[in-house]
Amino acid sequence: MKSIGITCLAVMLLGQGVGRAQEKAAASRAGAIAEQAVTLEKQDEFSKAEAGWKSLVLLEPRNGQAYAHLGLLEARQEHYTEAIAHYRKAQVLAQAQGHEIPELTLDLGLALFKSGEFQEAGKIFESDLRKHPHSADAQRLTSLAAMSEYGAHRYGAAIPYLKDAVAGDSRNLTLLLTLAHCYLWTKQLDATMSVYKQILEIDPNSAAADMIAGEALDEKGDNAGSVQQFREAVKANPREPNVHFGLAYLYWTQKRYDEAIPEFKAELENDPKNYQAMIYLGDTYVKQNNFAMAKPLLEQAMQYRLPVALIHLDMGIVLMETGDRDGAIEQFTKTVAMEPNNVNAHFRLASLYRSMGKKAEASAEYAKASTLNKQRDESLHQRIADANMRPEGSKPDVPAKPDATAQPGPQ
Repeated sequence: MKSIGITCLAVMLLGQGVGRAQEKAAASRAGAIAEQAVTLEKQDEFSKAEAGWKSLVLLEPRNGQAYAHLGLLEARQEHYTEAIAHYRKAQVLAQAQGHEIPELTLDLGLALFKSGEFQEAGKIFESDLRKHPHSADAQRLTSLAAMSEYGAHRYGAAIPYLKDAVAGDSRNLTLLLTLAHCYLWTKQLDATMSVYKQILEIDPNSAAADMIAGEALDEKGDNAGSVQQFREAVKANPREPNVHFGLAYLYWTQKRYDEAIPEFKAELENDPKNYQAMIYLGDTYVKQNNFAMAKPLLEQAMQYRLPVALIHLDMGIVLMETGDRDGAIEQFTKTVAMEPNNVNAHFRLASLYRSMGKKAEASAEYAKASTLNKQRDESLHQRIADANMRPEGSKPDVPAKPDATAQPGPQ
């Protein structure tokens, strides 16, 4: 019995020794794989590095570092959805094991930001900033929090972060332009002009700043001042996005159609897919009764299937004035479906129905038109914001409403 017990103990100890040896060999193998994968990352051999980290995950399924590196590789290739999934997995594993992976939270926030998830990204940056207000990354986190709130169209929330970011980097034109936009969009017009003056001290020929000042002056009702600012912007940089459109729209609102037309055309030369310039150029021709020039522009705009009532109103006018009454009725009907309070569309429908002998329909439309007031033109900064937008499949490089200048640098 004694010899059997000794034998069993020896077998058990031998098994433990083998197990430790296997664990040591596996750990050594894992270390070698990780070291090689890191080397491949530094050499920008992304596919080989990714294969290495994936083999490590198979060997060690709870290795959070491996998932963090997989996320980083995906982010460097701008595969942000995949990167976010890997980062979240790494976070879960790290939290379960009671430790942190350096830079993981910031990397996740950047991936969310670059994928357009601005609100969620902002929460991460703001949380990190509250935890580490005096860290070496505080300025960067402040800028990221500001741009996230701005990207989420939370302009009032962005302002305090932008002011702090500007305080730490007073000559950063991107931050100053973004701050000016936020003041403009929250109708803090004096503050907008104050930041404009700061920008001019750094860059006296900033077309973007002149445009912002022009939009602010338009909002204040200073038509002459707004036009002059946009003229200065055109001189500073005639290729600045929407600079010609902004000036043209100001002329359009003042019924200076002959001056508006070349500016709308100049914008379309800069950006043939600027559908706002396309639509308003067509509308300007309609207002001049130049239906032959208006029709092809409106037809082109209609191909985008945009939810813009003005396209259908103008096309209806073109068809009405060129003898296609049924086509005109169809377009005016689409107009009032989009804008039930469009007095022009109701009045023209009434006129058409009367000319066709449809007295009941005409009376109904006249009754509707008589209770409505003419709609006020949209403000310039709203029109420029809309001009930055595109129908699906033709989105420009700049973000919309308004231009979210310069996202943070590469991950």
